[in-house]
Amino acid sequence: MLDVGDAVPEVTLKDADGVDFTLARYRGKPLVVYFYPKADTPGCTSEAKDFTALAADFAALGVPVVGISKDKSAKLKKFAEKYGLTVTLASDEPGEMCEAFGTWVEKSLYGRKYMGIERATFLVGADGKILHVWPKVKVKGHAAEVLEAGQGL
Repeated sequence: MLDVGDAVPEVTLKDADGVDFTLARYRGKPLVVYFYPKADTPGCTSEAKDFTALAADFAALGVPVVGISKDKSAKLKKFAEKYGLTVTLASDEPGEMCEAFGTWVEKSLYGRKYMGIERATFLVGADGKILHVWPKVKVKGHAAEVLEAGQGL
């Protein structure tokens, strides 16, 4: 997994409308990038709603929030519309960004091993270097913790 001081990789993602972009479009300002396993599942929905609830606070700090999963853009659009999500949701369907950040990992459930996205969040500085990493995120209270870190910039 990427760590503090590492540069954010330049991988092309698709937003919920299917438009290509890279995280470089945010260069010059801090950024929150969070990875979540699957749209419209309980934990991922709670996390997205929590970041959305604090979106105005993040915006006041000039810190955009981008959530990344391997879901297709169309699913992300439905997810955002269903819950009124205002954070940017990005599709990394090929998994290149997940691989680059180190969030595509082997997981285990009831003894069965499989590959999946580890829930993780990265606070990125205006220079494109990682300032803080939250690996293996527990959703409750997490968005507020990230906001607090953003206020310290």
